[in-house]
Amino acid sequence: MTKRAAGTAGGIAAAVPAALFVALAGTALHRHDLVLGGVELPWGAVAALVLLGSVQLWLGAAFRSVVPTAACGVLCYALTGWWSTLEAGKRLVIGDAAGNIWVFGIAGITVAMLAWCRRYRRPTGQDR
Repeated sequence: MTKRAAGTAGGIAAAVPAALFVALAGTALHRHDLVLGGVELPWGAVAALVLLGSVQLWLGAAFRSVVPTAACGVLCYALTGWWSTLEAGKRLVIGDAAGNIWVFGIAGITVAMLAWCRRYRRPTGQDR
């Protein structure tokens, strides 16, 4: 196994528990709202997306690869999507404003962090 393959495997191994944490914490956090002048502001969903972006940025910088960032985003999106399709009494993410910001924001933040973390990747033989 090459050093690069070992680094990628380690990045994916770190991305799995990170994605589980972000999916759980973000799902718990996304329902918090702030009411100002009769308008509900879903600050919890925005905070959950900031948490996701922070973890993805850390993974990309720590492993100098976009693979852990992508793995974290895909797994977080899959878990959150699954939790939004459970039957009515067990559903953790519902289709209101906060739920939509959280679920669809995961894809947007993941794409943004993939673009940002490209700068951290290790140079290959062609890049040198």
